[in-house]
Amino acid sequence: MTAAAIARDRHCSDIVILDLRTISPATNYFVIATSTSDRQARSVADEISDAGERFNYPRFGRAGYEQGRWILLDFVDVVVHLFNAETRAYYNLEMLWGDAQRLELEEPGRR
Repeated sequence: MTAAAIARDRHCSDIVILDLRTISPATNYFVIATSTSDRQARSVADEISDAGERFNYPRFGRAGYEQGRWILLDFVDVVVHLFNAETRAYYNLEMLWGDAQRLELEEPGRR
């Protein structure tokens, strides 16, 4: 939820959290978001990585950072995908993992 909230607060769009615990042996959750630029994607990736460190949840791996079209952050139990719109539409992870339950990100100030 923290990764998704960071993406939301940094103006990414179409944020989706997929619960993969019952359908994937590789990870428990995907966080998927669309960035407006490669620069924004890198900035959001950096902030999510920093938050992982602060919460004693270090990043295991990172891919695509230099290009910024699809940045993957692997925290083992959570994998974050930051896409530009074109790349996200092409790979369509939500359809690929269509059986996954979607979790709702609470809006700020709402309880």
